[in-house]
Amino acid sequence: MQVTKTVEETRNLVKNWKKEGKSIGLVPTMGFLHEGHASLIQRCREENDIVVVSDFVNPTQFGPTEDLEAYPRDFARDSALCEGLGADLIFNPEPENMYSNPHAFVNIDLLSETLCGKTRPIHFKGVCTVVSKLFNIVAPDRAYFGQKDAQQLAIIRKMVEDLNFDIQIVGCPIVREADGLAKSSRNTYLDENERKAALCLSRAVKKGQEVIHAGAAAQDVLTEMKAIIEAEPLAEIDYVSMVDALTMQPVEKAEKDVLVAMAVYIGKTRLIDNFSYEV
Repeated sequence: MQVTKTVEETRNLVKNWKKEGKSIGLVPTMGFLHEGHASLIQRCREENDIVVVSDFVNPTQFGPTEDLEAYPRDFARDSALCEGLGADLIFNPEPENMYSNPHAFVNIDLLSETLCGKTRPIHFKGVCTVVSKLFNIVAPDRAYFGQKDAQQLAIIRKMVEDLNFDIQIVGCPIVREADGLAKSSRNTYLDENERKAALCLSRAVKKGQEVIHAGAAAQDVLTEMKAIIEAEPLAEIDYVSMVDALTMQPVEKAEKDVLVAMAVYIGKTRLIDNFSYEV
């Protein structure tokens, strides 16, 4: 497995693989890899000749008061995991190699204005920008994203369509702990009591799935889910919403495919979870 630090090194390797007729898969990450990332890398390994993992904590998707400096990092651990899963390349650039000053941004309106985008207004602009740059640098045939970040996945699909990227976007299922908590790098922020409290998210997901399959209206689904979260003293709701799966706009009934998503603070740690309902 190789490690590159610059755009130029990475492009040169990609050009050689392309000349050899090899298919390339990309798994974009911010590092501190866990089993959720591993599932993306494994899927990528199954479907491509070459597996590229980007390991980059992207500063443009963090707001001024968010956890950029505190975000967990462990490149040695990431590298060992990637090598064990058969990755061919880790692209691990420094911010100055990815961004000039000033630099262009990519933004997808409408889809980025609800859910996480409402309380993190610059987040998806940063995500779209860095993912566009990675697509241009790596030129993958396929790129792999987890469905835990469902709004991000919908926005990236829309960006690929609108900007005519010739890339297949592959969404992969949420990976959970044995007790139901969705895997997240930010889970490491939780102390023992907060870790237990965080299970209110997966309990709310389970309840929401039961209620929506019974034919409940959106408000009834959300009321049931909020009640579970509000019963946990350490939890504070950012949002619990039902939206159209394509437009990310709120809906009152699940008359077409929808996403039911939440963001909840457990102490100071903001966690997300969701489920999809297909009509």
